[in-house]
Amino acid sequence: MGIDNYYLLGRSGLRVSRLALGTMNFGTAGFHAAYGRTEAEAEPVFRGYLEAGGNFVDTADFYTAGESERILGRLIAAGRVRDRIVLTSKFTNTVDPVDPNASGNGRKHIIRALDATLRRLGTDYLDLYLLHTWDRITPVEEVVRTLDDLVRAGKIRYAGLSDVPAWYAARAQSLAEAHSLNPMISLQLPYSLVARGVEPEFVPMAQSLGLGLTAWSPIGGGLLTGKYRRTGDGLAGEGRLGAPGGHQRPVGEREWRVIDALEGVAAELGRSMAQVAINWVATQPGVGSAIIGASTPEQLASNMAALDFEIPPEARRRLDLASAAELAGPYAMFTPEYQSWVVSPGLGIGDKPAGYAPPVWNGAVAQPAA
Repeated sequence: MGIDNYYLLGRSGLRVSRLALGTMNFGTAGFHAAYGRTEAEAEPVFRGYLEAGGNFVDTADFYTAGESERILGRLIAAGRVRDRIVLTSKFTNTVDPVDPNASGNGRKHIIRALDATLRRLGTDYLDLYLLHTWDRITPVEEVVRTLDDLVRAGKIRYAGLSDVPAWYAARAQSLAEAHSLNPMISLQLPYSLVARGVEPEFVPMAQSLGLGLTAWSPIGGGLLTGKYRRTGDGLAGEGRLGAPGGHQRPVGEREWRVIDALEGVAAELGRSMAQVAINWVATQPGVGSAIIGASTPEQLASNMAALDFEIPPEARRRLDLASAAELAGPYAMFTPEYQSWVVSPGLGIGDKPAGYAPPVWNGAVAQPAA
């Protein structure tokens, strides 16, 4: 089945599919070359995504040393689909290691990076432009003002953030609101069954301030696909995580517990582990879209089918319990359990009653189940 439902991204009028196509592997150069794909290999993946109804495409100037943007630009032009897709790119990482102003989030680099990105993509505007990573030193006021200038100049339609602290995102959005500047509409973060660290702070912040979360690596870098198995000294499998000297990382008991639970749920539902993992992320609170990638058209088709089913409540509960991480610092005080014990003991208190604000649905396609 294809995608036929679209939703607004954050507090904006931009309509996006719930599965976005990540193109970090489009190209065979630079940092991501080890698992990159040639243009001939990328083309059926890109075409398959659009044919399935996807419209949200994500890249960055850093991906495969700019090759991802060049390939994507040629594929968009060949397919004559520029107006149909929501095209996203990102800035921050260096494009010239000997030039201190060729990286980071300062105005000089943002404008330079955008101009180069537009040339590589063969377009005169981006639908969404994201700060790629917090550089720790550029004043947030400069970033917000620069992004606002780019919207007003017509070079980008919307602005957003990726991989920043929650306080930084809140500060950026508050500055935009206070000074009548164009707001951030999206916040891109890693989120999966094995990486739930965004939940205590980022999710409620994004919901409150109108930022739609886009989740990258929903299958945990491949860990949640089922192709890796535990060995005496780590893991093994066909993929970059299992390659000797590759992207190996420690996998602890919690991760293996998640994998076991995911494998069980997937078997019960007759779905792949990757499909269940993607579905779980895409249907979590605050998530506007989950970013999927693919090396082959077959893998893309399987991932695109990740929302063709619902995870039953009991199965979701098992996944939630297996992947739950202990809350650090003060966050345990913000749970319903703690507050019903200390803040409002013996009382049932909520913000709004059920049905207070039902979802608005404008579409000929049947409204999905709540």
